[in-house]
Amino acid sequence: MTMRRTDIRNIAIIAHVDHGKTTLVDAILKQTHVHRNIESMGERILDSMDQERERGITIKAKNASVVYKGVKINIVDTPGHADFGGEVERTLRMVDGVLLLVDAKEGPMPQTTFVLRKALGLGHKAIVVINKIDRPDAQIEDMVNRTFDLFGHLGASDDQLDFPIVYTSALQGTASLDPEKPGADITPLLDTILGKIPPPAIGQDRPLQLLVLALAHDPYKGKMGIGKLLSSTLTKRQALVRIKTDGTLVPGKATDLLVFEGLERKEVDQVEAGEIVAVAGFPEIMIGETLADPEQPVPVPPVAIDEPTVQMTFSVNTSPFAGREGKYVTSRHLRERLYKELETNVSLRAEETDSTDQFLVAGRGELHLAVLIEAMRREGYELQVSQPKVILREADGVTLEPYEELTIEVPVEFQGPVIEEVGRRRGKLRHMKLTIHGDLHVEYHIPTRGVIGLKNALLTKTKGTVILYHMFACYEKADPRAFEVEPHGSLIAYETGTSSAYGLNIAQERGALFIGPGVEVYQGMVVGENARDEDLDVNVCKAKHLTNMRASGSDEAIVLTPPREMTLEFALEYIGPDEVVEVTPASIRIRKRLLEPEERRKARKTR
Repeated sequence: MTMRRTDIRNIAIIAHVDHGKTTLVDAILKQTHVHRNIESMGERILDSMDQERERGITIKAKNASVVYKGVKINIVDTPGHADFGGEVERTLRMVDGVLLLVDAKEGPMPQTTFVLRKALGLGHKAIVVINKIDRPDAQIEDMVNRTFDLFGHLGASDDQLDFPIVYTSALQGTASLDPEKPGADITPLLDTILGKIPPPAIGQDRPLQLLVLALAHDPYKGKMGIGKLLSSTLTKRQALVRIKTDGTLVPGKATDLLVFEGLERKEVDQVEAGEIVAVAGFPEIMIGETLADPEQPVPVPPVAIDEPTVQMTFSVNTSPFAGREGKYVTSRHLRERLYKELETNVSLRAEETDSTDQFLVAGRGELHLAVLIEAMRREGYELQVSQPKVILREADGVTLEPYEELTIEVPVEFQGPVIEEVGRRRGKLRHMKLTIHGDLHVEYHIPTRGVIGLKNALLTKTKGTVILYHMFACYEKADPRAFEVEPHGSLIAYETGTSSAYGLNIAQERGALFIGPGVEVYQGMVVGENARDEDLDVNVCKAKHLTNMRASGSDEAIVLTPPREMTLEFALEYIGPDEVVEVTPASIRIRKRLLEPEERRKARKTR
């Protein structure tokens, strides 16, 4: 017998990246006064990771709860970027409905399609929230129509198509059911949640079941599994059995139970079905496993997670500067950290290679892997990573490669270089239109390997004005033709030393520099990009010597062009197959695999 628990609602907030999910959660938390000092917590309260605040995106799904009109509303803020889709896929199994945020100017975007497809596939009811209605360029009616078309395109049921619409300005903390009548606070949205999101279904006669969909770590309670209790009642110190994904049963006991209350986790002695709860007492618990009644151990089907599409090699740093700046530098440290990440990062794959110092790591995309590398770097790890490569598959004797849906917005005057560059990378044009602002909006179907390095190429060709999004679409037959991507040539340090303004002034005539004066370099380190598509050794450590004719500093003042900022994302997109990125807590460097110029010349001859 299935009943519904009316004193609770479980919802997830889903949207394309940067459409205002976390800002809307801020407004809900502040107006329901979940914390005494909530007003002093700033913006994007749930974005607690440093990288989330710096990048302006949500990376990990976060839980919070509010109480409104006597009903507890559990809210899960999900990532909007498709590279973190694994977080979205497992989070949606915890909830009973979703808030779909749509920007009043941009409308449904590629990743809106991605997250909505997952929610509709689970049968969730959606509330459409048209956000940023206070923008002067908002096109509210058009966005509602486009959203309805998207629901129809994704095969929504009649009940799902009958979605309620709320109009909000998350920044101002207001919501309204009528776009012509601005709201005063967020309560119309909360009322809609209570009225339209179904309460959680409870299996009264079923044995206890809890599917673990997230993990948390507590310094005193240890590792905890988080999920929604699907049936029965769970009490503290109750005997349970952990059902592993291979069917193995491991007996144990729920030593502690914690539920979400506001921004904190609160200890309780008993939890009723329908509640999202964290259970301690199982130190080896993993995502996808079930906690069940020992008398009737019935597993819950695990979450199906999309497979990764891009991989790269993580290895021990072998540069001449290895070990100078990192705390964890050995292969043992690297292995332990990667396998620890696998416990919570369900979209990630890591496997050992023939070399004990190298690991093959696969993820959803470049950003997915870049976030992991940046996190390791900040924790004190030192490593080097290779060029990202797509993962090919074999099916019925046919080689398949991943394809992506690519969306680009660019001023019309740059349409020629953009179309030429994407066409060179085997992109197939699907849709083209002019926006109301006169910009060109184009959509492509393109191999994933064509996307690698595309962002930097287009930023250069459009003077930084391009906006592009891409997300995985499917696997298709691999294109046997090689891409006609313009090869890059690197400026390579000829000797070890400290860069000088004199040496850099000579080198900058050959291309764009990545370093300034006073930087330690080593032989084989990439210090810039050559204007020609060939590698060139340069002596950036060269100094102006004193002669009997003049003093060393008496010539005209040297004017250096500011070096290009070396970010991790830029380095991963820039490097070629014979280069690696050296990542340490203090530096990001690009270097050749073979440091000696003579060795590189021999390698080129043997190709």
